[in-house]
Amino acid sequence: MLFSYTFVPHSMDKMQTYIDYIFNEVWCKAQGRDYDIDVLFAGCDELRQVITELHTSELKGADFFLTGLQQIFEDFQGLSSDDIEQLKQWYHDNNSIELLCSNDPAVTPATYQVIDALSVSLSRHFKGFFGNLYSHGFLSLASIASHVGTMDHHYQAFMQANSRGKCPFCGISDVKGIYHTKREAYDHYLPKAKYPFNSINFRNLVPACHGCNSSYKLVKDPAMHATGKRRKAFYPYTNQPHEIELHINVGPQDWNHIQPEDIDITLGPRHLREQIDTWLDVYGIEERYQAKCCGENDGQSWIQQVCDEWKEDGRTPEDFLHTLARHTKRRPYAEANFLKKAFLEGCQRAGLF
Repeated sequence: MLFSYTFVPHSMDKMQTYIDYIFNEVWCKAQGRDYDIDVLFAGCDELRQVITELHTSELKGADFFLTGLQQIFEDFQGLSSDDIEQLKQWYHDNNSIELLCSNDPAVTPATYQVIDALSVSLSRHFKGFFGNLYSHGFLSLASIASHVGTMDHHYQAFMQANSRGKCPFCGISDVKGIYHTKREAYDHYLPKAKYPFNSINFRNLVPACHGCNSSYKLVKDPAMHATGKRRKAFYPYTNQPHEIELHINVGPQDWNHIQPEDIDITLGPRHLREQIDTWLDVYGIEERYQAKCCGENDGQSWIQQVCDEWKEDGRTPEDFLHTLARHTKRRPYAEANFLKKAFLEGCQRAGLF
């Protein structure tokens, strides 16, 4: 990940607060109690009001939510106190997104597969409930939006604070900002199909470009390798900024016919090696950077600027690279300057100018 997002507090965060209450104060205390909305939600009047409104005016769009509330309540009634304590720990750990990304041994993520071993019925009901929480149809219901706001409003506030206009996961694609009437999709960084409990946690929700979200990442898990082994990943909202070091070597080929295999990419710094390896795996970074450097309107055009346009004006490749270095320091992601600079420096070392 090239840079982190700034987390933006918003009224939509109340959705996670509602779920915290449901899990800890309703489900985990289900034993020996009747399913009575007024009694169970007496400690959170706003949530009780939301549920009442959903029951009376928007039952169809909220059926999964209302049905799931009671089904899971009944599932918890049949659990032992040890099972409930284990679920509490899993709930806490699955919502500790930063610790999971750092592979902190103090937290252990729980997948649906893990919960299957405890109760197949509970796991199935969790999946129906948490899997549908983050859906346009549910979040746009008047009974929800009137209390927590809308995703579109959240996105506008988010982009006011995160105005670079580039995807932080690749740095080469635009993301829609405050001047667009449309928005990018929010990616569940830890996949909601795999992990219960955090599907509406906005520290697990990150806007990403279409290429990163829908072409490369898909359901890949940054916190766990395909082998099932945990790994470190960049946390999208970290307060500890980092700088990716990009170095490109180019094979001594005719610049008009450079192929991906001619481009060798090295990324650092070394102390972030594991996070970088995860980033490369999840987002296909090497392939995408190589393709851009080979592209007619990208890498080939960059070389042409140096070899033809600047020379026609009596300037040298060194002049161009000096100017580019200055631009890159100020605006590394404008016109993919960070990649352009590394590639052209590699071309210069290869004697292509």
